[in-house]
Amino acid sequence: TQYVVIAGLAGAIVWDLLTWWWGLPTSSSHALIGGYAGAAMARAALNRGLGTAYSVILPQGWTKTLIFIVIAPVIGLILALAFSVAGYWVLQNRSPRQVDTWFRKLQLLSAAAYSLGHGGNDAQKTMGIIAGALYTAGYMSKVDMAHEWGHFKWYIILAAHTAIALGTYSGGWRIVHTMGSKITKLKPFGGFCAESAGAITLFGTALAGIPVSTTHTITGAIVGVGAVHRLSAVRWGVARRIVWAWILTIPASAAVAGIVFWIIRLFYRAA
Repeated sequence: TQYVVIAGLAGAIVWDLLTWWWGLPTSSSHALIGGYAGAAMARAALNRGLGTAYSVILPQGWTKTLIFIVIAPVIGLILALAFSVAGYWVLQNRSPRQVDTWFRKLQLLSAAAYSLGHGGNDAQKTMGIIAGALYTAGYMSKVDMAHEWGHFKWYIILAAHTAIALGTYSGGWRIVHTMGSKITKLKPFGGFCAESAGAITLFGTALAGIPVSTTHTITGAIVGVGAVHRLSAVRWGVARRIVWAWILTIPASAAVAGIVFWIIRLFYRAA
């Protein structure tokens, strides 16, 4: 129902705002998954009893999601490590100033490629949420839904990309600070390697139809860049806090969504 969608979104938004305030990069995709699961479980428990809460969970979908929580950052880390090692070998006779000058410009390309991968990966999820909301509110039939998956209307596409662009532009500086300087000190060359590794991972998984977290991917890539110098170049205390935030994302957003659905149910018995 639309109340499950509202509660699920509320759970994801609350967790995203909390981790933004703490400056911790977490996956909005996993927050949405947790939020929807928590809201759906709360509805099942309130309608049919507590023992039926887990009946709405589909194990096969969760298996892929949980596996790629681990695999996505590992792929990013390995690619960034490989790019960094290869780059240092090719540029070993160049001065640091030259390298910085070149890669400040090249980083514009790598950042654009990563942003394109981000949009291609995350905008689809946002469009799915909008389509789901339209369906539950009665503005789309099952026939429309099946047709629109491959051909989203222009306003759905525009809304998804505009929301992601505005959110990235206006709200991310706390997390940018964590990613750019707290995990490890990034120079233009390191930023280029991390962004390129992240972009390739996102393009590859998008082509394979595998939903991954852009946040997990780039975090793994940044750790890979830092580890090239020495393991102590990575601030493992910060990395540990980030990993804990990843682990807590799904259950925390699910709990918030469940509470929100329960509150909605107090006022709207039809929920």
